[in-house]
Amino acid sequence: MTRRDRAASPWIPRVAAGRLSRYLRYLEELEARGEATTSSKQLGDALGVTAAQVRKDLGYFGQFGFPGLGYKISQLIPDIRRILGMERTWSVALVGIGNLGNALGRYKGFHAHGFRLSALFDANPRIVGRSVEGLKVHGTDQLERVIRDKGIELAIIAVPAAAAQAVAEQLVRAGIRGIYNFAPVRLSLPPEVAYVSIDLAVELEQLAFLVSQRDRDGLEGQDSGA
Repeated sequence: MTRRDRAASPWIPRVAAGRLSRYLRYLEELEARGEATTSSKQLGDALGVTAAQVRKDLGYFGQFGFPGLGYKISQLIPDIRRILGMERTWSVALVGIGNLGNALGRYKGFHAHGFRLSALFDANPRIVGRSVEGLKVHGTDQLERVIRDKGIELAIIAVPAAAAQAVAEQLVRAGIRGIYNFAPVRLSLPPEVAYVSIDLAVELEQLAFLVSQRDRDGLEGQDSGA
């Protein structure tokens, strides 16, 4: 995944901040199972990193855990949620209600993690005026007004690559502070706007690489044992 978050503190590695969400998901699983505490080793084993790496990642943000007890799950979950900015609900605009955008508009997991889709936009007049999960699709010509009126701060771009930069510039003019970009193109944005991008084709290439690498490792292991 290609990520660029210029809002992150420069002394905190982006990869370390990114692992916090994975720690949080696992902690929530443990809490749902009735567990009260966990350890850096347990967290590391679950996420495929070392216990030392877990302690280092958390150490960027403060002192957590208790000697001999590990981490109290009921305390660490809200601490990580606070670090991630999830102590509040974020309003999100979604631009592009094609196949991908329509699926994102119907995704139920946003609200559970502190995000509320508050406005939908599309340039296609055949889509404008439709409703997705109770939200009306506005034309992109209304984007700036609606976003300002609703005080929306985050946006998801799910439009074709050729339209992505123009949409991003509209969002910036509307006051959007963070953009999640699904379009397979690099955006040019002012430094005060946080920007995360994902290219699904690149993700599949990485997956193919990992599978191919395991195949090669397996063949090398067979050769060495011959």
